[in-house]
Amino acid sequence: MEKYSLLPQQLLYEGTVSEENFFVPEMLDKQWILNTHEESYFLKLKNQNLSKAEIRATGFPLSPQLVEREIQIAGGSVQAALFALEFGIGMNIAGGTHHAFTDRGEGFCLLNDLAITANYLLDNQLAKRILIVDLDVHQGNGTAEIFGGKPEVFTFSMHGEKNYPHRKEKSDLDIGLPDGIQDHQYLDILTRNLDRILNDFEPDFILYQSGVDVLETDKLGRLGLSHAGVHQRDKVVLSSAKSIQVPVMCCMGGGYSVKIKDIIDAHAQVFRLAQDLFF
Repeated sequence: MEKYSLLPQQLLYEGTVSEENFFVPEMLDKQWILNTHEESYFLKLKNQNLSKAEIRATGFPLSPQLVEREIQIAGGSVQAALFALEFGIGMNIAGGTHHAFTDRGEGFCLLNDLAITANYLLDNQLAKRILIVDLDVHQGNGTAEIFGGKPEVFTFSMHGEKNYPHRKEKSDLDIGLPDGIQDHQYLDILTRNLDRILNDFEPDFILYQSGVDVLETDKLGRLGLSHAGVHQRDKVVLSSAKSIQVPVMCCMGGGYSVKIKDIIDAHAQVFRLAQDLFF
């Protein structure tokens, strides 16, 4: 999508970041992908052997370049998490591929970078209790499936109840929101539940899927948040992580407003918040 090239340009133009703040994601080693995804599925991706139905479910025409891109995105999220361990926060300008299951892709997601990153941190003993905060307008169904019954990872998805996917999986906490919900009600629900999770679960790492398809201008979202509401949403999550001194890795997730400016502005402000709060 166009936003992946425009967002870095905007951040550089406004001075939020400099060139030295960017890193080029490395290709993630296969062993870390296979800690999350079934080998038979990954081999089908690599060998371009998905069925027509499986390809249709992903929403993408399958190509070797697409698979390589997904591997690189996952590598970027892992690297951003390692930066977060050092600096308190790390950002992936892509990622948030929360519809990928252990054995299949869905909804423009082939590999689940959130789950791969969580398992990487756990398997390398870099974290013991990981909270995944998914505030994209669509439920993180793949993430929920991957971590079902795994107490080391708490999955929290706050999403449009009547939006995709129509068949929801079971996260540790799912909050389905009504169409058209406004800033005040949304932020009240988020703050109360996030505070409770942080107190009860006591994570030592947070992964944040900060999709901006919750905007009222979004073509697919059906919710009613303003730009100010999205800014406050991100501030709630980042300031909560900062206050309890828990590292946080942010990935961008969805955003489908008619005007590309709305998408870029909404994504850019989480980077501005990261600079204001952590540096």
